[in-house]
Amino acid sequence: MKRVLIVVMLVVGAASLGLWRSHGGVRAGLSKAVGMSEGDSQGEAHDEVRKTFVLQPGARLEVEGINGKVDIQTSDTKTAEVYLLRTGKNSESLSRRQVTIEQTATGLVVRGRETRHVGIWDHLFGSNPKEELTIKAPRQIALALKGINGRVTTGEIEGTIEAKGINGNVELGQASESAEINGINGRVVVSLKQLGERGARLNGINGGIELRLANGLNADLTAKGMNGSVRSEIPEVTVDKEEFGHGYSAHIGSGGAPITLAGINGNVRLTRGEGQPSSTATTEKKAVTEKVFKSDSETRHDKSVQ
Repeated sequence: MKRVLIVVMLVVGAASLGLWRSHGGVRAGLSKAVGMSEGDSQGEAHDEVRKTFVLQPGARLEVEGINGKVDIQTSDTKTAEVYLLRTGKNSESLSRRQVTIEQTATGLVVRGRETRHVGIWDHLFGSNPKEELTIKAPRQIALALKGINGRVTTGEIEGTIEAKGINGNVELGQASESAEINGINGRVVVSLKQLGERGARLNGINGGIELRLANGLNADLTAKGMNGSVRSEIPEVTVDKEEFGHGYSAHIGSGGAPITLAGINGNVRLTRGEGQPSSTATTEKKAVTEKVFKSDSETRHDKSVQ
């Protein structure tokens, strides 16, 4: 037993010595763990970047791995203006992650990721920076949103929409071709103007859903595996419920394109709308636009944003 205690003490001593050497002592290690590295303990650090790209009609805009809210504003334009704001406890926090903004042969990719493997102190007590992404883009794009830890809003899209693996509420403007939405931990609002053969598919949603259906939309809705109900607030659209089970169906317009829902933990509402955001959302977007799209002379770039 005594020999075991001696071995344990040696192991603990070696670990402490290693921590002392790599972090400048236990005290410095603890300071770093709580985000107060030496010489950098005076509040919040931030960096921002603005970039502009020309996009061809039908280009693919892909946003992935952002740790914060994402806002895609669309209009009749041929350019994409990207604004990224990152905030952290200090410069060490900012260095934990990197966001790349890159034009490709098919469109534009904005991707966030961790830059390095963090140590035990950072893993337990460190914090990643928060990222806020705003993009003013053309309507004629294929939009893909993946792995986002924050609220997502978009304007009208004349193309396909994909939204996957999002931890936050999602509000999508009018989709004019197809929509695929899955793995969402939050409320979903999606406006459907018209749909092609692929239709719209929503599954794995942990939250309520509002489907805003434009006048003239022709589709057939089916819902399976619901932990909630489906109801219509549109007078000319009737929702039928299965006599046994948790299935629902609805014939919209003259029918046609499929709208399928599965694995929904919440209620689904069918409403009539053209995808216009609420007055609150409109005010928020206007304020954000006025704030973030300032003159380039006010822009400060950070090496960790490429």
